[in-house]
Amino acid sequence: MTAISKLLVANRGEIARRVFRTAAAMGIATVAVCSDPDREAPFVAEADEAVALAGSTPGETYLDIGRVIDAARRSGADAIHPGYGFLSENATFARACAEAGITFVGPPPEVIERMGSKLAAKELMAAAGVPVLPGVRVGGGDDLDDAAAQIGWPVLVKAAFGGGGRGMRIARSREELAEAVASAAREAGSAFGDATVFLERFVTSPRHVEVQIFGDAHGTVIHLFERECSIQRRYQKIIEECPSPAVGPELRRALTGAAVTAARALGYIGAGTVEFVLDADERFSFLEVNTRLQVEHPVTEAVTGLDLVRLQLLVAEGAPLPAEAIDARISGHAIQARLYAEDVPGGFLPASGTIRRFDIPAGPGTRIDAGYADGSTVSTFYDALLAKVIAWAPTRLEAASSLAATLEASRIHGVTTNRDLLVATLRHREFRAGMTDTGFLERHDAARLGRSPVTADIRRWHAAAAAMAQRAERVAARRIQRAVRPGWRNVATAPQRVGYEVDGTPVEVVYRDRGGQVVITVDDAASFELVGSSPASVELASAGIRRRIAVDRDGATVHVDGAGASSTLTERARFGVPEVAEAAGSLLAPMPGSVIRVLVEPGTSVEAGAVLVVLEAMKMEHAVRAPRPGIVVEVPVALGQQVDAGSVLVVVEDVER
Repeated sequence: MTAISKLLVANRGEIARRVFRTAAAMGIATVAVCSDPDREAPFVAEADEAVALAGSTPGETYLDIGRVIDAARRSGADAIHPGYGFLSENATFARACAEAGITFVGPPPEVIERMGSKLAAKELMAAAGVPVLPGVRVGGGDDLDDAAAQIGWPVLVKAAFGGGGRGMRIARSREELAEAVASAAREAGSAFGDATVFLERFVTSPRHVEVQIFGDAHGTVIHLFERECSIQRRYQKIIEECPSPAVGPELRRALTGAAVTAARALGYIGAGTVEFVLDADERFSFLEVNTRLQVEHPVTEAVTGLDLVRLQLLVAEGAPLPAEAIDARISGHAIQARLYAEDVPGGFLPASGTIRRFDIPAGPGTRIDAGYADGSTVSTFYDALLAKVIAWAPTRLEAASSLAATLEASRIHGVTTNRDLLVATLRHREFRAGMTDTGFLERHDAARLGRSPVTADIRRWHAAAAAMAQRAERVAARRIQRAVRPGWRNVATAPQRVGYEVDGTPVEVVYRDRGGQVVITVDDAASFELVGSSPASVELASAGIRRRIAVDRDGATVHVDGAGASSTLTERARFGVPEVAEAAGSLLAPMPGSVIRVLVEPGTSVEAGAVLVVLEAMKMEHAVRAPRPGIVVEVPVALGQQVDAGSVLVVVEDVER
């Protein structure tokens, strides 16, 4: 055995913090590497040492093998944990570690290489007797129609080297296929450094079930049960659970047996995951082997009581798998939700900015793996995952209810998140009945499901609370006439007024102080009585109901949490401020990002739906399309340009048809 004394984590965010936590518990010193945007991130502060990688993009930092190896040498690290994503499934990197005399915490490079190509992996699994879906590699000179015809429509275009939902497109017709292949290849090249893609038969709305495997250098190969990962958007998982509600004892034996067969065929060492699709008739087919730790590994840890990172480190040191892993059993049920910075109603567009407040309550049975904290900046260069929130309970329904309540009670200010979608999904009758498959967010419109739960009634509670918190702030700050209460008027017909805007809806708050009793009216539709207040918390009463509401003021912006919902209010100026209007027909950037394709120029005639510009943000592509037929009159952006949200990309003049 070779003991690890100092571990460098070649990753960032929550997975870096997760690995540091276990390493510290095992007495192993830790080293972080960080890009320029990440220098002040929480994971950097939690490592014993940090090495800066100058640059911002993944390609010049976390994906640069030479710079990561150099960081390990300079810091004296004798092992590297790759986390997930970036270099975690890169055989060249694993080999470079070995050549540098550094322990790579993962499978041998030969195993990664065999699974690095998803096509080669399918061939190997088929030879081992594991059921697979038909697929075919496509290249620049291939006839795409013939390739698709070999496997049958619809087809899924997939990156041959990669995962995490990137480099994947579905094509249901010949007309969609060429652009799907080109777009998937570009995204795969950007995210994984290899643009190779292949076609695979697309199974409509199956379940996505995977099996956690582990192997050691002494020939032991085990499984640690299955996980259900069917709730997905853009082929990327957002809710995962263990065990699967669709898998009974007999199917579990078959699934885990196939996974162990796959692992033995590979000579697998370390942590890995064998992914399957499962149809309504309980027939399963191999998808891929992920030769790394999965994002969703905490649900397996929650039901088995095992620390999978500890097992990884033990195996990397040459130790055999311990008895508690070999004899693992399932206890209770665990569900994980991925909290992303993204605009769900806007089409899952990634969001960026500075997080003013990041507060997720952790009660019994709750675990939070977060990469961010108060004051952290969410950049456009990396994945938009903010945190993973995990709930364990004796039963699935209890776990779902607990997780939904934790997310609902969270206070996350400064960036838009998918929190409302997660809560609505966890409380949906189909989810609670275990009816989950990859088509869930197609059957149930994500934009509607993820819409803010702030009703007109809740909006009034929030506006009243915002006004009373501001009043309390003024009470605390005043230095003269302290005996005069804010809201007091010697003319009863002249009350205090405050105007707000919530999601484009104006709200007016009127309040009076009558002998120490503050009475508030909102939009002439609801009356409230002030029970107590501070600048950060307000208690109100209305129609026999009392509620405590949290308030966080940031200039004219007020973040309010309470009554089962959260909202952001903007105080309206008493005097109008002239607005600057864009030219008619301006198409604006929906998020900050980099312009990677400009497909039109002034004078170009375009049809409705035509792609005009393609942006890249957080390693995903986003096409900006013409909303109607027209003629391009201006293109104020260029290839490679960084743009902010709201920047004018193209100006299209309508034409009569």
